[in-house]
Amino acid sequence: QVQLVESGGGLVQPGGSLRLSCVASGSIFSIYAMRWYRQAPGKQRELVAGIYAGNTNYADSVKGRFTISGDNAKNTVYLQMNSLKPEDTAVYYCNLLSRVGDYWGQGTQVTVSS
Repeated sequence: QVQLVESGGGLVQPGGSLRLSCVASGSIFSIYAMRWYRQAPGKQRELVAGIYAGNTNYADSVKGRFTISGDNAKNTVYLQMNSLKPEDTAVYYCNLLSRVGDYWGQGTQVTVSS
């Protein structure tokens, strides 16, 4: 079993920055990808960013503003979010996809508001 714990969410003004962290623990092996998703009220969950064997991809809406990175030694993936906009407000979820399963964290709230 794998556990994912997100942290780093909060309230920030437009134009501000936050860094989300996701720590993985448990039976971690044969990882295909680690990804960040988000879900805003009344909307479907959407993929924000992913990291796959060192390669990354981003949703068009966050390109140039968000950066995903990983620290294998700490079993941690980060999402650095800059130039935040009100439309970035959502619950952000960490996801780990491996050969043996698809795992989710509990989510962390990000609110961008003045």
